[in-house]
Amino acid sequence: MGFLPMTRREMEEQGIRQLDFVYISGDAYVDHPSFGTAIITRLLQSRGYTVGIIAQPDWRDDASIREFGEPRLGFLVSAGNMDSMVNHYTVSKKRRSTDAYSPGGKMGLRPDRAVIVYGNLIRRTYKHTPVILGGIEASLRRLAHYDYWSDQVKRSVLLDSGADLISYGMGERSIIEIAEALESGLSVRDLTYIPGTVCRTGSLENIPDPIVLPDYETVRSDKRAYAESFWKQYQNTDPFTANVMVEPYGNQGYIVQNPPAKPLSQQEMDDVYDLPYMRTWHPSYDAAGGVPAISEIKFSLTSNRGCFGGCNFCALTFHQGRIVQTRSHESILKEAKAMTQEKDFKGYIHDVGGPTADFRHPSCNKQLTKGVCTNRQCLFPEPCRNLDADHSDYVALLRKLRALPKVKKVFIRSGIRFDYVLADKKDVFLKELVQYHISGQLRVAPEHVADEVLRRMGKPKHRIYEAFLKKFDECNRRYGKEQYAVPYLMSSHPGCSLKEAVEMAEYLRDLKYTPEQVQDFYPTPSTLSTCMYYTGLDPRDMKPVYVPKNPHEKAMQRALLQYRSPENYTLVKEALIKAGRQDLIGYGPKCLLHPARQSADAKKLTVSDRSKITDRRMPKKKRTIRNVHKKKGRNS
Repeated sequence: MGFLPMTRREMEEQGIRQLDFVYISGDAYVDHPSFGTAIITRLLQSRGYTVGIIAQPDWRDDASIREFGEPRLGFLVSAGNMDSMVNHYTVSKKRRSTDAYSPGGKMGLRPDRAVIVYGNLIRRTYKHTPVILGGIEASLRRLAHYDYWSDQVKRSVLLDSGADLISYGMGERSIIEIAEALESGLSVRDLTYIPGTVCRTGSLENIPDPIVLPDYETVRSDKRAYAESFWKQYQNTDPFTANVMVEPYGNQGYIVQNPPAKPLSQQEMDDVYDLPYMRTWHPSYDAAGGVPAISEIKFSLTSNRGCFGGCNFCALTFHQGRIVQTRSHESILKEAKAMTQEKDFKGYIHDVGGPTADFRHPSCNKQLTKGVCTNRQCLFPEPCRNLDADHSDYVALLRKLRALPKVKKVFIRSGIRFDYVLADKKDVFLKELVQYHISGQLRVAPEHVADEVLRRMGKPKHRIYEAFLKKFDECNRRYGKEQYAVPYLMSSHPGCSLKEAVEMAEYLRDLKYTPEQVQDFYPTPSTLSTCMYYTGLDPRDMKPVYVPKNPHEKAMQRALLQYRSPENYTLVKEALIKAGRQDLIGYGPKCLLHPARQSADAKKLTVSDRSKITDRRMPKKKRTIRNVHKKKGRNS
């Protein structure tokens, strides 16, 4: 079938006089179902609509948006697979040097706050054409939200972009309903009723029994009001139980959020992944070496979406929701067989998963009819008594994939929930995971070791992770495997003071492990942890939370997790003194630092001596697990 048109010439070659929709994307055009642009455009095409793609338009040139002329039904706008600000900046707000979603990894081909800039770019030329925002940037900024990069509470992007609608979450259902309504002749201003959308209205008279949130001016100036508003939003993310919410904006009217769209059935998921994707980048990028992001997913399989894990620093609750949706074995096997025919397939399927690999069904039977609980989590603080912890379907799928001709190994890289593995009493999955699906290291995400910090994260207590490690090690011994669990750890999360950071350093000392990389908490829009970061309150109980915001303290917390690195000596020493833990400065087996002075000569001596001590404390076999942190990817 070929790629969708990217130029007027390609449009005319396909016999199209006027497109129904023009899709504006902050990413380069990659026609693969791991990219939202591909899914939405191919889905519209399957329903008979014509769609053209303007990928990474030059936002400084109004002509860049006029490539196809005015679409018949509307413009669709997305920042791409990532929030543009996260794409551009590290947690320390430094500009990144590469962009994996751009040709050749080139940085600077999309603007900051892309959906706002693109929306205004369109509006300057097309005053009345419907503009619909989608993708994760618009989804997580659909109501008033804390913006880390400006340290302000920003308005809904619907207002600042000049757009008419936001299709939030996973947009397959809402985009088709929008398209059909526009095709029927309805004005975009009348589309106030579609699940999974956010719109603007001047009056509430036609909205029955809405939840009225605090107005924008109040949440902008009152942190407690912001936390209360956020918690109401967080409790209204389920498609079966959520109510319509409205956010007042003074004389500009109201922003209206309709309940989320219903989850896709397995057949509907299969249909989405069976669309005629080209499964690669547009050939116009060949000269630049293609689009780097595809390397991570080209030989990976998406088996599910949604997550009931409930990590507070993750935006999945707001974007994909807590109800797990899956593809059938037949759909996944069909894609895998096609994958094995690729000329550069080497026999390795890199991943079979989604937000969390081992979630292959809703957490309990009632969710597909009654929705998820608003007052409790499925796994936190303990697994719910109604939790259906069963890996049988996932194990059966993995066995079928392993049996395919040309497949040498099937890896699991999306990550697993170790507490969910423990809750499954059959142990079959853990045994097969150890035997067939790991290559030396298993990436897991305990995130921290201090229970108070874990509580703020929405993660299980540290003893649960220790219990998993014990079972994992026993399983490896049983099958004669030499494999290690590699922990992902986070510094500076709300609730973590220097005391808890030192506790994690002591854990790493006892583990004889030094992480190559450490992730600082990144306050991205619309996560519960970000609400804590901004307000200093836990919205679940409105109690104060300690928040490390000072850049120097954050640097000390990060340095503690890599205390063996000579360049961190001064920061680690200062942190230990401030935490009242001078007992960890000395020459004893439990000490983190030598008390050496930091003169140039002493520093050289310290580096040499500490290197020898590091080698003695960390056997060669375990030192090798540091290398895994050079790879990308993480999971909650």
